[in-house]
Amino acid sequence: MKLLIILSRFPYPLEKGDKLRAYHQIKELSKNYEIYLFCLTDKTITDEQINSIKPFCKEIKIAKLNQIVIAVKLFFALFTHKPFQVNYFYQRKAYKAFIRYVEKVKPEHIYSQMIRTTEYVKHLYHIPKTLDYMDALSKGIERRIEKTPWYLKMIFKSEYKRLRNYETVIFDYFNHLTIISEQDKNYIRHPEKNKISVVPNGIDFTYFSPVNREKKYDILFLGNMNYPPNIDCAIYIAEQINPELIKKGYHYKICIAGANPHKKVRALNKYPNIEVVGWVNDQREIYAQSKLFLAPLQIGTGMQNKLLEAMAMGIPCITTSLANNAVQAKEGEEIIIADMPDQIIKALNLLMQNPEKYAHLSANARKFIENNYSWSKHTAKLSQLFHAK
Repeated sequence: MKLLIILSRFPYPLEKGDKLRAYHQIKELSKNYEIYLFCLTDKTITDEQINSIKPFCKEIKIAKLNQIVIAVKLFFALFTHKPFQVNYFYQRKAYKAFIRYVEKVKPEHIYSQMIRTTEYVKHLYHIPKTLDYMDALSKGIERRIEKTPWYLKMIFKSEYKRLRNYETVIFDYFNHLTIISEQDKNYIRHPEKNKISVVPNGIDFTYFSPVNREKKYDILFLGNMNYPPNIDCAIYIAEQINPELIKKGYHYKICIAGANPHKKVRALNKYPNIEVVGWVNDQREIYAQSKLFLAPLQIGTGMQNKLLEAMAMGIPCITTSLANNAVQAKEGEEIIIADMPDQIIKALNLLMQNPEKYAHLSANARKFIENNYSWSKHTAKLSQLFHAK
């Protein structure tokens, strides 16, 4: 089958959740499909990036978005009802290039990742289509409103309403729909949302596996450090958790790692026991050098790949109910849930001072990931939709 996939970003490097999801799904789907990849991008794509995905694709087409057009469209988006991020990724020139590509390839199915790409495909009624919502973007924006600066609150409130409505309207343009978790599915407001198939992420078990390394750090938090929920989480660890630990006499070494650290994250280096290391080429090394993974996420949606990766490497994880609602690990056996600072401090000290509990959680976390988060298993479910009527 000829499968045309349209993405809003090139799926490499794997520093963002949508890119990681797209990369691994393409890798798995390429075993049974001819993959024709159409990527929108506002950045220059290197040969190295193209070569990383080329082995899995029959052909790759890249549509470079014009930055001036983006700025103009975002201004005029103020006078429309479509979400700003849908307007951001839609350009007439790119649309014409996509339609020409469809006519050339003649795909038997189109897979559209995220609502950012849907304006390109929604009117192609003669070709079966699947939309991957991935996350409930509207809920993610809603959760960010409270912590947004006052001068941006109206924009965020407007985007929340636009996304909420658009997620509902776009539903009916597609034959099949997927989303990353049951929690996110329940945030979609369409009356037939139960028709959405939950297709979680997975983990490469051979790549992310337990490794014995000398522990340089006591606590690790890792993620895309220019993403607001991760910025918020890093600051929360540094300004809410760390001072309380020190007050109680616990001087744990904390590492904050991840791509493109925001200036607010870089500023956390001012704390003597916190090290902000930025992007690391091999994330396994930073995981292996850390005793515990702490992710007290307060906002955001979707599935936290960083939790899956840490658990796959046998690193005990402490997170919030918000994050674990998507992962669905068993509290106290496979993960520890702590929503308040005092609960987090108690959990940290429990694992630091109890080797048996540490080992128990480590082993169970790895088994949980092996049993529940296989890329091949979840992508097979996606594949079934491409053949369904």
